[in-house]
Amino acid sequence: MAYLFTSESVSEGHPDKVADQISDALIDNFLAFDKESKVACETLVTTGQVILAGEVKSHTYLDVQKITRDTINKIGYTKGEYMFDGNSCGVLSAIHEQSEDINQGVDRGSKEEQGAGDQGMMFGYATNETENFMPLALDLSHRILIELAALRRENKDITYLRPDSKSQVTIEYSDDNVPQRIDAIVVSTQHDDFADDETMLAKIRKDIVEILIPRVVAKLPEPIQALFNTNIKYHINPTGKFVIGGPHGDTGLTGRKIIVDTYGGKGAHGGGAFSGKDPSKVDRSAAYATRHIAKNLVAAGVASEVLVQVSYAIGVVEPMGIFINTYGTCPFNMTDGEIAEIVSKVFDMRPFAIEERLKLRAPIYSETAAYGHMGRENEIVTKTFTQPNGESVTLDVELFTWEKLDFVDKVKEAFSL
Repeated sequence: MAYLFTSESVSEGHPDKVADQISDALIDNFLAFDKESKVACETLVTTGQVILAGEVKSHTYLDVQKITRDTINKIGYTKGEYMFDGNSCGVLSAIHEQSEDINQGVDRGSKEEQGAGDQGMMFGYATNETENFMPLALDLSHRILIELAALRRENKDITYLRPDSKSQVTIEYSDDNVPQRIDAIVVSTQHDDFADDETMLAKIRKDIVEILIPRVVAKLPEPIQALFNTNIKYHINPTGKFVIGGPHGDTGLTGRKIIVDTYGGKGAHGGGAFSGKDPSKVDRSAAYATRHIAKNLVAAGVASEVLVQVSYAIGVVEPMGIFINTYGTCPFNMTDGEIAEIVSKVFDMRPFAIEERLKLRAPIYSETAAYGHMGRENEIVTKTFTQPNGESVTLDVELFTWEKLDFVDKVKEAFSL
């Protein structure tokens, strides 16, 4: 029997994502001037106020207020009427030095012997139902909000948009787990105040269905375009008026959108957040590494859907173990346990090895903090960072290295494919 599956996304202006972006902007600035920085930075945003807290071990000094305000302004909170804007909000920093009790288990005489920065389990997932090996419902949810943000910044075809928004997509699947059609799309977007609420709601619905969605569809591969139909149930701003939003409408916290950040509820999640953590924290680095493994396994033909789990003990170099679930989609006679054994030989999952393989000690994290950490485009960009004393550094950094298919040949060789 056919079934429905739903995933959601939130925009860069969602309060939790504002918090994530501030935390990751701090990470990038620390790593730009001291790549050995150890950072765990949490952010809280609410009406007119930002609170920074966390632990840092670094040789650099940052103007955290300026970084915070620049991040907020870049998102689009630049007007006093939003009750939260980068130029006027308060910024309180309670960041302090990292505990030596934690640090002693991570830093070792040899970098190769670096222990895991925490205990826990991390998951990576990949499926062949999209070109970027991501679950379709989440991929579409992200795309809708990326395009909505583009329309907001263009301020041409739709001129009333504010930064906060959410989306949700429901897909109908066949018994053999193949997407058949899009059943429903939900979009809630913050907007300027209107004199007439009924006219406002009608206009927003019309603009979303007739301007936003066609722009999203036009950028999709033809097989995915074919899933759109005239019977899609649209729920546009279903609660009605949405003028009060962002951190004024809801308090935002770092790490509260971990399912949006990963696979939209497909696969599994270990529970650890990513943003605000340097790569010695395996919550982040090992989640990227397991995505890298899963994507390369699917691309190599080991299975059409793969879940990878790895687990660690704090301060211990080697992982506790690697688990693989191919959901019965492996086309050759091999158990998931046998696949896991081969994977553990192909991919070095020691924390320092992950950092080196995926180039994680670079300022690459601001781009991850909205619209998902997985399924994004691997590219090289140039960034410039400036310290309070005026010293600046310009770096070429490679983004989303865990999305590379650079291990496909090694996987094929290991599995004799």
